[in-house]
Order: sequence, then C-alpha cells, then structure tokens
Amino acid sequence: MRVTMIGSGYVGLVSGACFADFGHDVVCVDLNTAKIAALQRGEIPIFEPRS
Repeated sequence: MRVTMIGSGYVGLVSGACFADFGHDVVCVDLNTAKIAALQRGEIPIFEPRS
C-alpha cells in the first residue's frame, strides 16, 4: 500500500514510521522544508528525554 502523511510532526512522522515498518511505501509531506531536508539527511526531529 502507498501512504502519504500530511505533516511530519510527532503524530505524522511516528505514524509514517509505523506504516513503513509494516512494509508500506510512505511519503511524508510538510510545508516546513527545513524539517523535510533534515529528515532526508537522516536527522530525527523528535526528542523524548528519559523519565
């Protein structure tokens, strides 16, 4: 299945990663070109400190 995630924030990016892990082809779309460029460089914008 091909999936397009509109928005690559916390919800969109995590959901897209889960769909990709299940074997689907995923494309993330976002108006923030810097965020997309960072993702293409392999940088993950989500940070969750340990509790």
